[in-house]
Amino acid sequence: MNWQRTKEIVRKEFRQSFREPRTRAAMFVPPILQFLVFGFVVNLDVERSRLALLDLDRSPASRELRAAFEGSKYFTVTGTPADEAEMQDMLDRDRVHSALVIPPDFGRDLARGRATKIQMLVEGSNSNTASILSNYAADIVRTYSSGRMVELINQKRMARGGAVAKVQAPGIDLQHRVWFNPELKSRNYFIPGVAVNIITIVTLMLTSMAIVREKEIGTMEQLMVTPIRPVELMLGKTLPFAVVGLFDLAMIIVLGMVVFHIPFRGSALLMLGGAICFLFTTLGAGIFISTVSRTQQQAIMATFFFFQPAFMLSGFAFPIRNMPEPVQWLTYLNPLRYFIEIARGVFLKGSGIDVLWTQFAALVVFGVVVMTMSAVRFRKRLD
Repeated sequence: MNWQRTKEIVRKEFRQSFREPRTRAAMFVPPILQFLVFGFVVNLDVERSRLALLDLDRSPASRELRAAFEGSKYFTVTGTPADEAEMQDMLDRDRVHSALVIPPDFGRDLARGRATKIQMLVEGSNSNTASILSNYAADIVRTYSSGRMVELINQKRMARGGAVAKVQAPGIDLQHRVWFNPELKSRNYFIPGVAVNIITIVTLMLTSMAIVREKEIGTMEQLMVTPIRPVELMLGKTLPFAVVGLFDLAMIIVLGMVVFHIPFRGSALLMLGGAICFLFTTLGAGIFISTVSRTQQQAIMATFFFFQPAFMLSGFAFPIRNMPEPVQWLTYLNPLRYFIEIARGVFLKGSGIDVLWTQFAALVVFGVVVMTMSAVRFRKRLD
């Protein structure tokens, strides 16, 4: 193997890629667009949700409950319907996302220590948002109820001249703490996955297009009659896009930390090692696509045919544990799954190789198998 010839092919590929506008755009436009879309547009956080409050009691206790909801950053009372018909109309017209119904005698029942119920109606066309709003409302009501219980105990104690009242507060005090993403920001979950998708689509598409481009313009035959060996040509065609993919990955990481303040708690070297292991799979797949495609348009279509199922089964947007069991088993054959687990582990958890070694081992196995099969087919095509 002659490294000088490989170096010249790499240099030629860099010049040709940066000279062609379409290839140059494919290197940098998709990373920036995905970063902006998933950072600013795709947001699953629920804040300042519009709430209609139907107060049928109009007591100090009901006003305190309303104040508890208004004091939360998750709800904004934008409607006070006079009756249930008006409340239903507000939900039907999508003027509010949820409605709270406080029944009559709410305050009197609380003052007497009786159990009372309130009703929360949530617009459920978006099941994720509905579930989040229901949990937020339950937390607010639970906190309010605990406060009222303490007040009731104190009132009973004062009425008995300081004696201990026979009012029992709940025996379990649940205190929860969220690890790794305390603010529950969805962009903290998405941006590491965006970095994985970027390095996948860029290296996969550019590698397949670069080799097919040689066929289209008729220079592949010229390369075949030169002393260049297939392995040298393959390295010369893939190394430039490996560098571009790593550059895009670093750019997304830096932008995520600077623009969105995404935490990066792990090792940058571990992230780099995972990316290099993953590149063997994407570059190998790109070489394979180039051997079955005759035009760049075919290469682009084949790239998306490979990428879309892998993206859907990677756990990027949809939790794998929520998928049907046969599909969950299928995800073990998806290299994107393992690199996304590495990226989120390094970003948010600060995980080390002692935790992520199984994902690294899977990527190494996939990379060796895919690259070997693609190299063999690439050699046969050249021969």
